[in-house]
Amino acid sequence: MRLSVAETPVDARNRLVLDHVGLVKILAARVSRRVPAQVEVNELIGVGMMGLVDAARRYQPSLGVPFEAFARRRIHGAMLDTLRGLDWAPRAVRKMRRDVDAAIASLRHALGRAPDDGEIAAQLRVSTDEYGRMLDQIRAVELASVRQLESDRGDGGMLDVAIDPDDGPHAHLERAELRGHLAGAIRELPDRERQILSLYYEQELTLAEIGAVIGVGESRVSQLRTQAVARLRTRLRETLRMTEQG
Repeated sequence: MRLSVAETPVDARNRLVLDHVGLVKILAARVSRRVPAQVEVNELIGVGMMGLVDAARRYQPSLGVPFEAFARRRIHGAMLDTLRGLDWAPRAVRKMRRDVDAAIASLRHALGRAPDDGEIAAQLRVSTDEYGRMLDQIRAVELASVRQLESDRGDGGMLDVAIDPDDGPHAHLERAELRGHLAGAIRELPDRERQILSLYYEQELTLAEIGAVIGVGESRVSQLRTQAVARLRTRLRETLRMTEQG
């Protein structure tokens, strides 16, 4: 007759890891759909497994938190830590985004209102079609942004994607204060762009669904959303500059 052996802490940790390998694969697949194709799912699974092992090591059942909920944050965080080290935006697209932001800021100051597409294109010395293609390229980079991965929509998602990483405003403004400035900037947007942001971030409609609501194609919704975010980015940059000067 074999005597039963009590499970050791190491055994318990190993069991938690083995029982939740599937969770790592699910999260890796979900993240991989939101990043460029060069990021392989197996890479995400590898770093996710390290997060799972760390979660099993730190987990304290006495706190009453389900292990899956505890581990999910560790696994996702490990993947994001790896993704933060990647350079998502080609240098040319970074410059393109800065040029668009600068054109919007300059026209907004000169006109005293939000410029329309044609005015922005003229300021950039490109056709409206070329301006649309520029917005498409900027949007593609923003989709790969780790900020978008972290926030996954919600008002924090809008705030994160509207912040230019080169500005570093978190070092100067509290997040709650910055969110208040964002709300003011949203009120200044053209009606259609404000509606698109509301439908996307608050109602969680897809771009195709938003297009059906406002009567334009999905690609046009994508361009308008990117343009709206560029307006918000320039407005937040102005706010940061005034805060620093004050």
